[in-house]
Amino acid sequence: MNEDELHDLLKQKYGFDHFRAGQLEVIQQLLAGQDVLAVLPTGTGKSLIYQLVGSVVPGLVVVVSPLISLMQDQVARLNYQGEKRVAALTSQLDFGARQHLLNHLQSIKYLFISPEMLSQDAVMTALKLVPLALFVVDEVHCISTWGPDFRPDYRSLGALRADLGQPRTLMLTATATKRVRQDILRQLRVPDAHQILHSVNRPNIYLAVASLSDEAAKRVRLQQLVTTVAGPVIVYFSSKRQTDLIAEWLRDQTGLRVAAYHAGLSTEDRFKIQQQFMAGDLDVICATSAFGMGINKADIRMVIHYHLPTTLADYVQEIGRAGRDGQPSLAVILYVPGDEALVRNLNELTAATPNEIEQDYQRFIRRQEPTDEVSQVLQYYWQHHATVAEVTVLFATRTEAKERELRELLRYVTSTTCRRAVMLSYFDEVAPAHDAACCQLDGEPFPLETLGLIRTVAAVTSQASDWEKALARLFLPNS
Repeated sequence: MNEDELHDLLKQKYGFDHFRAGQLEVIQQLLAGQDVLAVLPTGTGKSLIYQLVGSVVPGLVVVVSPLISLMQDQVARLNYQGEKRVAALTSQLDFGARQHLLNHLQSIKYLFISPEMLSQDAVMTALKLVPLALFVVDEVHCISTWGPDFRPDYRSLGALRADLGQPRTLMLTATATKRVRQDILRQLRVPDAHQILHSVNRPNIYLAVASLSDEAAKRVRLQQLVTTVAGPVIVYFSSKRQTDLIAEWLRDQTGLRVAAYHAGLSTEDRFKIQQQFMAGDLDVICATSAFGMGINKADIRMVIHYHLPTTLADYVQEIGRAGRDGQPSLAVILYVPGDEALVRNLNELTAATPNEIEQDYQRFIRRQEPTDEVSQVLQYYWQHHATVAEVTVLFATRTEAKERELRELLRYVTSTTCRRAVMLSYFDEVAPAHDAACCQLDGEPFPLETLGLIRTVAAVTSQASDWEKALARLFLPNS
């Protein structure tokens, strides 16, 4: 299809007059049969790329996705657009439903699936019986950041793709350093893929860090921000327990409509909370990183990190959920010196020492079951015939990489110069000239009024009067 025909299809099928940054170039490369790694900013409509290509190219579009909630969101969005030939193959389907779907793949156009599910023999057998239009790896940075020591099935995607006949492949992410991009291409075995890279910079998001003395001061600053800055707001935490506690505390202290969202909730509750936030029935979501991937709410005005993110790349991903309508928005890290210890503790949860690796290999050759989550990850390597020495080097390299990432994050957090320049340098980008709407320099107050982010008194009064009704709707017993 030529460019005019693609614009006509965009208008007729999706209702848009213009392609967003990067979309057209990626689509043209894919239609020419080229594999593509696309690094496009959050909010640029990455999913439209594979939807449009799938509408043109015959065959099944397989989308490898990291989270069930993200798959469900994409399925619902396609259904809303009128596409009924779409399904998610997840662990939530019972055996009969899973078999029925595998037996009827020829009637499906878009199939969403996790790396773990794709690795199953029955799934691969079924996929080999249908022509593939496109093989998509969404949030493809997970191959590099999650693959080694958290979800090792990501490391099998290259072999699985080859086993499927090397279909044309689209790799999508909003953030990827040069090191991560190289790892992606190596793991997926697509060294000649065309790379389309756009800046990660979101100039409408004002970048700030509130340096505080202790936990009590952090709570006070959080309360002040959510009651002063216009919503909607996402507050990110590293702990499910803290997510629940702070959400309850904010409801009590502010009268705002606040809910907690994390993996400890039931699927039904997570879905309800997400839908209420999308519909504007909640002012603040207190969430772990389980909330956000695929969230397409245009008017989020502020993203607060109560705890440090694990990496600067993760931070750019998460704050990218703010201001997708192009209007001024605010990204704030609440930082108390020593907060980095929590990141190190979380990193250690997926680490293994040389002695632990050797002991787990002995467990494997004795045919004993894995003993914990790290042992389950190691089980993957033993089943794929890795040696103890190879796995020891891999885990040591990953530990070093995580410590390097933490240093980069702290360089941003503690910067006394332009924070945007520090952030963009991490991605080998040059920052635009600093101005008052860019970021907070050391010691400066947040220019909330200048940015137009002050919450109106009328809004606060209205929210305070109906928050109990909102909570009643939120926590209705299952019928």
